[in-house]
Amino acid sequence: MSKAPPAEPLAPRILIVDDQRAIREELAYGLGFHGYRTLEAVDGQSAIAACEGGDIALVLLDVKMPGMDGLEVLEVLHQRWPEVPVVMISGHGDVETAVIAVKRGAFDFLPKPFDTDRVLVSAKNALRVSSLERENVALRDQLVAEHRLIGESPPMQELRKLIERSAPTEAQVLVTGENGTGKELVARQLHALSKRRRGPFVAVNCAAIPATLIESELFGHERGAFTGAQTARKGHFEAAEGGTLFLDEIGDMAMDAQSKLLRALQERNVTRIGGSRPIQVDVRVIAATNQDLEARVKEGAFREDLYYRLHVVPIRVPALRERGDDVSLLAAQFLADAARRNGLSPRKLAKDAAGWLRAQDWPGNVRQLRNLCEAATILTDAEEIDAAQLAALSTASNARPPQSGDYFAIPTLEEFREAIEKEFIRRKLEENSGNIKRTAERIGIQRSNLYKKLERYGMK
Repeated sequence: MSKAPPAEPLAPRILIVDDQRAIREELAYGLGFHGYRTLEAVDGQSAIAACEGGDIALVLLDVKMPGMDGLEVLEVLHQRWPEVPVVMISGHGDVETAVIAVKRGAFDFLPKPFDTDRVLVSAKNALRVSSLERENVALRDQLVAEHRLIGESPPMQELRKLIERSAPTEAQVLVTGENGTGKELVARQLHALSKRRRGPFVAVNCAAIPATLIESELFGHERGAFTGAQTARKGHFEAAEGGTLFLDEIGDMAMDAQSKLLRALQERNVTRIGGSRPIQVDVRVIAATNQDLEARVKEGAFREDLYYRLHVVPIRVPALRERGDDVSLLAAQFLADAARRNGLSPRKLAKDAAGWLRAQDWPGNVRQLRNLCEAATILTDAEEIDAAQLAALSTASNARPPQSGDYFAIPTLEEFREAIEKEFIRRKLEENSGNIKRTAERIGIQRSNLYKKLERYGMK
């Protein structure tokens, strides 16, 4: 028996709101002729009732009507159904009314007597933009789902409460926690639950940018501001306009840049390098660090006034060892993600794996667990991964230096060099408590080069 062909999607339904029957019929005929479905309403109350029934893709709304006028109806529609575009049509069209309508959320404003072709063009544009906005919202929701906070342990429940309380506000947030705990994930959740969620989320790793370039990256530059500045360039503050700017590893920012960041936060404007005109910016800043900023302030390495400017709402992300009940949940999710990402069959955890996972110290936190699950998915064939397999993979990826002579079992010179370099970097990071900037300075390489090596060796 052959399958029935898929049903054709229904044409968009357009609500026509006007107290004059002739106008409603004219619009309905023109829109229907071009394939649109229409629904008519004679006043504001019936228009709102029609929208409550759903399935309205666009509203054509008259301004002057008995009872609620069009601008009042527009305000209600925009508050309750912001995803539905509204095109205003009025026989009393003037610039002032058009400006008010657009400020209140109207997509377009058309004066009577109207040109049917002009109405059709406006309707088509409104529906196209609305469709793109829905796609963007869906993509953002998917991104939020992919970056959701997993876990039901008491520390995670408390973390969620803090996020939910602070997200809708405009307060600066300072996110602290060890490397690998998911500080950027928290920042993304704060953005997703904020009033700025439709705006951009711009993440900047302050430790990965050389001190000579940090100001240009944050504030932008004008053409000719310095050697190599062949064109003007917006900085991250301008790129985050209307959204959230996430400054990771804020404790590693140079003092000069700290001063300019403080001024930008206080005055809500930035000046590009080589420029003289202040540029207003509407940005919420969320900062993160794995360092003790109070100690850095006492050392004179971090500005006290900037610290208090950023430290309005403090949020600490718990280490994985504090979230024992969550480890198995995280591992199951990471295994599923790794299988999907690599096109492999899904893996499950054997019964003995949960106890092994919980017993580990996880110095690399969630990032270390994710990497282990990725390796387990790729390097094992069994459908169920047991404790012995996890232990073997963990030992291989986190091995201490081999016993005397074992290095010489490495087959090639290049592999030998890489093994030595990886172990050297690992030890130096331990000596410097995971501080990237300090480690780079003490081993004599650029911070950006150290980041590249960490990524290369799977240590980031």
